Amino acid sequence: MRDYIEERAIEIAYYIIENNATVRQTAKAFGISKSTVHKDCQDRLPAINPTLAAEVRKVLDINKSERHIRGGLATKEKYLHMEKKNWWGVV
Repeated sequence: MRDYIEERAIEIAYYIIENNATVRQTAKAFGISKSTVHKDCQDRLPAINPTLAAEVRKVLDINKSERHIRGGLATKEKYLHMEKKNWWGVV
């Protein structure tokens, strides 16, 4: 594995742990795809640093268990925003 990939995987791991970040938030912060974040965390990181990989897995598992709540809150915000406008889209 190339050195820069290992370094990126470790940086991603620390970012996720420090910020309790989701895969989407991490991908946006690093300017990479969600697939790359997932690959770094699931496949590469355990080979590099198993302890760090376990900590990242805990954060990602919590995020996964809460995602239905986040989705509900996003929908609620959407409809609250729509209530402020009439059906023409004018306030």
